Amino acid sequence: MIRAVRTHRVSAPFHTPFVTALRRATTAESLVVELEDADGRRGYGEAPQVWQVTGGSVAGAEACVHQLLGPLLTGRDADDVTGAGRLVQRAAQRNEGAKAAVDVALHDLAARRAGLPLVRYLGGVATTVPTDVTLPAGTPDTLAAAAHDRVREGFRVLKVKVGDAGTDLARVREIRARVGPAVALRLDANQGWTPREAVRVIRGIEDAGLDVELVEQPVPRHDLDGLAWVSDRVGVPILADEAVFGARDLVEVIRRRAADLVNVKLAKCGGLGPARTLLDLAAAHDMGTLVGSMMETEIGVGAAASLAAAYGTTAVSDLDAAWWLASSPVRGGIRYAGDQVHLPDAPGLGVTLEVV
Repeated sequence: MIRAVRTHRVSAPFHTPFVTALRRATTAESLVVELEDADGRRGYGEAPQVWQVTGGSVAGAEACVHQLLGPLLTGRDADDVTGAGRLVQRAAQRNEGAKAAVDVALHDLAARRAGLPLVRYLGGVATTVPTDVTLPAGTPDTLAAAAHDRVREGFRVLKVKVGDAGTDLARVREIRARVGPAVALRLDANQGWTPREAVRVIRGIEDAGLDVELVEQPVPRHDLDGLAWVSDRVGVPILADEAVFGARDLVEVIRRRAADLVNVKLAKCGGLGPARTLLDLAAAHDMGTLVGSMMETEIGVGAAASLAAAYGTTAVSDLDAAWWLASSPVRGGIRYAGDQVHLPDAPGLGVTLEVV
């Protein structure tokens, strides 16, 4: 039985400010959910606070867990992950971050009880999974210098934060000149362009032969007509991120042929259970996939990496969030070696939490 549900607020500093078209952040702020069974085993999950993307907060996730989700789980069979997961998803509207934290903690605890790493509990056998690395928004010179450093460190896929239509072409041109043709570049506008700006910038990149792999969420999340309009007018594949939280969103994107790929994030969709549904749905419609992460610790990224390793994706996933941490209250779990995320050879996520 699950005998206790606890929450912990965590704040972990970044070694470099993380800047996008939506925000500037210097720390990862999260709520960690801890489930404990009758034998004292503990499972962990994480709800990152990203006001500008999910609208969720640490305080809101904490209230949802304490007032609603925790009481639902206390006393339930710790191995009934599917049944408990369904209860969690139906318990409240939205609150995807809180649901994801509880859902991942359920999976982590069950995997620990089974003596299996989370990736094996999910049906996979891989021990590593590749990741891109993000270049935060900046001037062409600073971005090119950062790109050069990341390539020297072993990263082969660079995700460039853009969103200023007047200068983005110059940024991409400078980066490509610095890193050469062998490194993959992808752009993330974080909803920063209008549809017309997106087409103008992307066509400029195409005409310049800058070889961009994909462009992520070029227009505001609610503008599916605009997203489809852009997708229909450029050759570079378009990746939907903020436009897709759950299955209904993805069905609508598929119906409108609004994007070529989807970025599946646990804190957007509500955890590993819903994420698997999204990956299966995309695959059934020949839509490209990758698994992403918010700015979170080794708990959230470890769960996302385990999912990507177990299920596979058509594009290199976006799992670098914990790489940005200068320090962390999490011990164990994933580790980075160049562009490879190494999964722990330990039950569940293989983590413990230092509670202050």
